[in-house]
Amino acid sequence: MSGAALVAIAASIGNLLQGWDNATIAGAVLYIKKEFQLENNPTVEGLIVAMSLIGATIITTFSGPVSDWVGRRPMLILSSLLYFLSGLIMLWSPNVYVLLLARLVDGFGIGLAVTLVPLYISETAPSEIRGRLNTLPQFSGSGGMFLSYCMVFGMSLLPSPDWRIMLGVLSVPSLFFFVLTVFYLPESPRWLVSKGRMAEAKKVLQRLRRRRSLLEEGGEAVSSTGIGGGWQLAWKWSERQGEDGKKEGGFKRIYLHQEGVADSRRGSVVSLPGGGDATQGGSGFIHAAALVSHSALYSKDLMEERMAAGPAMIHPLEAAPKGSIWKDLFEPGVRRALFVGVGIQMLQQFAGINGVLYYTPQILEQAGVAVLLSNLGLSSASASILISSLTTLLMLPSIGVAMRLMDISGRRFLLLGTIPILIASLIVLVVSNVINLSTVPHAVLSTVSVIVYFCCFVMGFGPIPNILCAEIFPTRVRGVCIAICALTFWICDIIVTYSLPVMLNAIGLAGVFGIYAVVCCIAFVFVYLKVPETKGMPLEVITEFFAVGAKQAQATIA
Repeated sequence: MSGAALVAIAASIGNLLQGWDNATIAGAVLYIKKEFQLENNPTVEGLIVAMSLIGATIITTFSGPVSDWVGRRPMLILSSLLYFLSGLIMLWSPNVYVLLLARLVDGFGIGLAVTLVPLYISETAPSEIRGRLNTLPQFSGSGGMFLSYCMVFGMSLLPSPDWRIMLGVLSVPSLFFFVLTVFYLPESPRWLVSKGRMAEAKKVLQRLRRRRSLLEEGGEAVSSTGIGGGWQLAWKWSERQGEDGKKEGGFKRIYLHQEGVADSRRGSVVSLPGGGDATQGGSGFIHAAALVSHSALYSKDLMEERMAAGPAMIHPLEAAPKGSIWKDLFEPGVRRALFVGVGIQMLQQFAGINGVLYYTPQILEQAGVAVLLSNLGLSSASASILISSLTTLLMLPSIGVAMRLMDISGRRFLLLGTIPILIASLIVLVVSNVINLSTVPHAVLSTVSVIVYFCCFVMGFGPIPNILCAEIFPTRVRGVCIAICALTFWICDIIVTYSLPVMLNAIGLAGVFGIYAVVCCIAFVFVYLKVPETKGMPLEVITEFFAVGAKQAQATIA
């Protein structure tokens, strides 16, 4: 297994803790309501669940810019410490107010992990397997949910289940995450390059994967290197006379996509239509589609220093003179990417996943699932928790399928293939709650629909929004842009989670799932029209495509 894969597995433990917490609070809230007499107070109940989301929203506001300043690794270390501290406070929690404080601190840890783990994996993974490795957080999160549901189910069988222990156990795996972040995870090589720390970036790259060999230089003017996914990055040096009469050197980045393989690795550089280049051999040549970025003017010595750290790590925004990051956010390509990132995060949440996730035991309990397990002598609460744990177990092979297809079929294909199934499962839930069915058919339809909904969600709409958001932004503003997308995620999550108990009381399950089905229909149209395919493309090429697409859109409007 490659170093990049092991690092991705270690980083995704942060998402395992998030999944662990999600499942634990879903089961523990059944007992919290009884102790604090919240059965007739859905507002406080919703606040207990949503407080971690409020904490995640607050920390996300700062996480992006701070991670761009101090690095990705220190923020992951802080996340593990916050998880640990929140577990200790929840274990104590003498009253509702202390519990709310603990949930807030827990949200700080969740917000850092959910925002930065996909970003970290995208910046350390080879482009050929980036989608697969960035699906690991979804797998880890679901695995954490399953383990937590098993624990909560076992404790629910006790004469007096203790919800404080259920929540406080979070401190144990958080210590393991702390050890990994401190002693094993390296800093992101792309972040190191953006800070000019070339030697450190080179060492990290050598640890993560073997350096790809450079292609033979075809001439004095152009050199290139493989950057993954069949793409080559070429740098063409040219000189021009400045206003003061002195010569200035400029490098033009040329991204070439290989469509054929040369018979000889040696050859000469020839020009292609549109400003690209191809390496020509004795009896064959590499046909390449070229994507030419703007020239970057700076010293040849600086260029050689950056090339030594790894050409694939360099992007125009890092090579260009440093300006205001907030100004860069208004670049056409960045604006276009933000529209896609914010839009898909918003639609993901309003499709209802976290509302269904946090309240699965109560939803199934209301649907009468206790009837299905009545012969086992389980209480209604224990039966709903058991089915919830089995649901999360079925999600794991579904995520495994997504990991297999993510870099083969692609992100867009998985979204367009799974969203219609989400719509169908939600419609079945609506129908089963509108039609007057007997208890057993109602319970069976509700349970099967929830399972299908979860399994299809984790194959597409679950992991892909975070994967896309970690891929489509330039490195220099990636932290800030991901923070904006994550802030959208958490605000929408708070709205969905906090409003669900109230909506269940007001319009019932049928009304809630009907709204989610409509949102999924809108999401399908959005993905079809606006979301591009990014499989196998280096991050730098994805950024260039968004910039080119934005310029073409502006030209069309003009």
